[in-house]
Amino acid sequence: MSKKVTFGAKPQAKEPSIDSADQWVATRNIEPVVASPVVVEPEKMKRLTIDIPDSLHRSFKSKTGGKGEKMADLVRLWIENYVAEE
Repeated sequence: MSKKVTFGAKPQAKEPSIDSADQWVATRNIEPVVASPVVVEPEKMKRLTIDIPDSLHRSFKSKTGGKGEKMADLVRLWIENYVAEE
């Protein structure tokens, strides 16, 4: 997370009310910093290893690759749906 710091405009030489940079610093208008949206840390992942037949792995990989899907995304979805069932 980073901290946002805002600075006022640099005084122009033609401003008679500001004689020096020190006076500008002392009299500048400080704008309130708006808090940034809450950053949610991604949940820590755990690895799951399963054994499946080679032919099933090839078929699954071929089918997901042909649809532009990832095998892990589908397995996660299936597990989420299973856990959500009553």
